[in-house]
Amino acid sequence: VQLQASGGGLVQAGGYLRVSCAVSGRTVSNYVMGWFRQAPGKEREFVAAISGSTRYADSVKGRFTISRDNAKNTAYLQMNSLKPEDTAVYYCARRTSTVVSEYAKDYAYWGQGTLVTVSS
Repeated sequence: VQLQASGGGLVQAGGYLRVSCAVSGRTVSNYVMGWFRQAPGKEREFVAAISGSTRYADSVKGRFTISRDNAKNTAYLQMNSLKPEDTAVYYCARRTSTVVSEYAKDYAYWGQGTLVTVSS
């Protein structure tokens, strides 16, 4: 299983961006897909996850939306009303489970990350 994240870039505060995660190899449509992020000097943190349901970190709730297109084996993270504190490398990940988790240790497969920079 391989994950390829893309779509990061530079955006002004208040703007929007969508990052994508293409999954190849053995795929199961209802396995959990998650997004995490890591800002410089900080630990990796949970952002959002999707299976049959969705879960969001409090810091992004109402601004970010996670979705998936099973036909394309791709997960998305739509990020609106971006803030400078959203600046980070965003990683997609996949669990071999249908139970949503906020813990990085529960995810077996990881993409390489895509950088999102929000300027003030």
